[in-house]
Amino acid sequence: MRGARFNAWFGRGWLSAGYLFLYLPIVALVVYSFNDSPIPNVWRGFTLKWFARLPADTEMVNGLWLSLKIAFLTACGAVVLGTMAAFALVKYRRFRGRTLFSGMVNAPLVMPEVVVGLSLLLMLVQMQRALGYPERGLFTIWLGHLLLGMAYATVVIQSRLQDLNPQLEEAAMDLGARPSQVFWLVTLPMIAQSMVSAWLLTFTISLDDVVLSAFLSGPGATTMPLVIFSRARLGLNPSVNAVATITVALVSVGVIATSYLIARAERRRAQEAAAAARA
Repeated sequence: MRGARFNAWFGRGWLSAGYLFLYLPIVALVVYSFNDSPIPNVWRGFTLKWFARLPADTEMVNGLWLSLKIAFLTACGAVVLGTMAAFALVKYRRFRGRTLFSGMVNAPLVMPEVVVGLSLLLMLVQMQRALGYPERGLFTIWLGHLLLGMAYATVVIQSRLQDLNPQLEEAAMDLGARPSQVFWLVTLPMIAQSMVSAWLLTFTISLDDVVLSAFLSGPGATTMPLVIFSRARLGLNPSVNAVATITVALVSVGVIATSYLIARAERRRAQEAAAAARA
């Protein structure tokens, strides 16, 4: 009895320590974004002036807006390409080049971002010399983020596709549904939650990426992480904390709202399944 109680408290202690290690710096960042002192780690009183000054900080605002655009485009493109790649890997077990295709899809997950960024930079420079296009900017950053995001989206959606009951799709085809109808009416609704999860994951990865953005950005195309990184080398000011606080608040609201919608849809699906079983 005493040993079980010790194990329970020991596990809770380690869990609490882990949460503190992960989230205490974020809490400190949010608290110091309301600090009246220009020195980030010296508390001098509560103020909102750093938030009020943000609209005048054109470099930060433009970087944030560019990061949001790239993250949105990356998440949408990664979900589409990831769904197609996952569908091919799960539904078509044998086709020529499947091993190579699977390895190329998963390569960005294990390859250092420095190597990926340098490789893309060299390729884009050669393309620009030969074709005059593309110039480094939003499009090239999006290509790099899309390459990385597609790999993560494929893993998330592939795991969901592997857990699906194939008899549901077979039943739909037996009832006369064409393969395209089976995908849109049966398969897609069942993997919708994993697609939303993949969208949120790739959006977050793109929003805070520094390495790929540093290699692929050009004049006039500086993302928010690059702005923060450049300022960090000269000494941070509280306006950076204010931007981070706004970002944390928006992401938290989005995650909570999405989790609530997913949980509600799951409860509704479980109720419908129970009602169908009783009928």
